[in-house]
Amino acid sequence: MSRTRLFVLVVSAPIIAFALVGGVLGQATARDETYAHLRVFQDVISLVLNNYVEDVRIDRVMTGAMRGLADGLDADSAYLTPDQVKVLEGHQSAGPAGVGLQLTRQYYLRVVSARDDSPASRAGLRPGDYVRAIDDTPTRNMSAWEGDRRLRGAPGTKVRLTVIRGNAADPHAIELVRDVVPTAPSAMKSRMADAQTGYVRVIDFSSRVAERLTAQIAELQKTGATRVILDLRGAAWGDYENGIAAARLFVRSGTLTVRQGKGDVRETIAANAGDGGLTLPVALLVDQGTSGAAEIFAGALAGHGRATLVGEKTLGRAAHQKLVKLADGSGLWLSHIRYLTPGGTPIHEKGLTPDVEVDQPDVEFGQPAPAGDPTMQKAIDALDLARKTAA
Repeated sequence: MSRTRLFVLVVSAPIIAFALVGGVLGQATARDETYAHLRVFQDVISLVLNNYVEDVRIDRVMTGAMRGLADGLDADSAYLTPDQVKVLEGHQSAGPAGVGLQLTRQYYLRVVSARDDSPASRAGLRPGDYVRAIDDTPTRNMSAWEGDRRLRGAPGTKVRLTVIRGNAADPHAIELVRDVVPTAPSAMKSRMADAQTGYVRVIDFSSRVAERLTAQIAELQKTGATRVILDLRGAAWGDYENGIAAARLFVRSGTLTVRQGKGDVRETIAANAGDGGLTLPVALLVDQGTSGAAEIFAGALAGHGRATLVGEKTLGRAAHQKLVKLADGSGLWLSHIRYLTPGGTPIHEKGLTPDVEVDQPDVEFGQPAPAGDPTMQKAIDALDLARKTAA
């Protein structure tokens, strides 16, 4: 029995440390509830040690327990092994080339977006697809951070994915060739959708996105555009600050977004004098691949009535993560700041609900998407309705 108690103590100590690091013991009631759960955890460990048919490898059990704790927080928090912590702290690149996928975690790794003109998009991958394995390594216990690193490498090298769409019993094996996916200027394209409606495809909120948006819209206005559609479907790349900078182009005054930290500490990010120079009517095309900086941008415009959201509910991925190191060299990659809409509604894990909902068509794996773009047409209709209402 003394051996069991020793094991329980050894196993429980890191869990208690996790609770302390996470700040969940801040109040007496929270502390009592946490310790109650820890006592249950101790009972589980004791039962496993005394009843499981084989000798238990405590290191393996603990890794699984720590991973489960982090996974239970949100899709972006993760437990990192000591080797992964060294990679993160050393800013070691996994390679200059990738396949153009943005991933999140939902049991397996789930595709947030397949970037335009990337190996992934050319292979037909879509938001909502599940990646069950990367190079035959199952993703069941893989964080989005680790999945992203495994997808990167040298240009021209190959990576194998096992993908599920719809039927889990019918996985699809595909091989992608890593490439340096274009960013910046080539990631923003524009055209006239009709005689008065400009259209801008925005996939990447990288640096100078506000400058490029201004230039693209100015060119469209010269061609006759009196209103604009910004296509944010699958826009899952870019720094949050760039999303805020882009929102300043359209919002003249008031709150753009709110940063919320531990203990509901809030920092309001507001428009500055001179913001809001672009005054033409706006519709934003969004879907489940719209996330991060694009969601902050869309939330700012929608919150001030500067844009109509058309499409699907967005992903809900707008939080900053930080590394919290543990005594054994491993670490916790924890969401510690999240973003809110101007009205104070969380974006992270909630997403933005469109004003005009448009269901996306189901596409069988390997089949082309149906012709036409019903979301685009609904956006034009919404702009027409807004003009008639204003008149």
